[in-house]
Amino acid sequence: MKTNPYLIFNGTCAAAFEFYKRALGATAVSMTTFGESPMADQVQANWRDKVIHARLQIGDVVVMASDSTPDRYQKPSGYSLTLSFEESAEAERAFQALSENGNVQMPLQETFWARRFGSVTDQFGTPWMINREKPR
Repeated sequence: MKTNPYLIFNGTCAAAFEFYKRALGATAVSMTTFGESPMADQVQANWRDKVIHARLQIGDVVVMASDSTPDRYQKPSGYSLTLSFEESAEAERAFQALSENGNVQMPLQETFWARRFGSVTDQFGTPWMINREKPR
């Protein structure tokens, strides 16, 4: 069994995936719009270019996502995606990239368990924790 996060965006899924490709070195595996799906006739014309399903590879994890119509969208809460790094420099680079136009809740810093730990909500509303644990 595998666990894969599924992110819901308010019409910004394609832009978020482009950002994650640049910021994290992620790879877009697939992306299908509403207009390319069997649901094309069931959505408003201005929504057909929005994403009905997408897959993104970040390291060894697949993140899936889609756009939710504005009447059904709910702001993410109660979770964070965590990126764990072997090197502090990698953690710092990822944190800096995700912080671009985002909201830092905890600056990247040393903690009792980590050489580097910080939390940020990116410009698309996705909450992230960046972690570079101390050796045990």
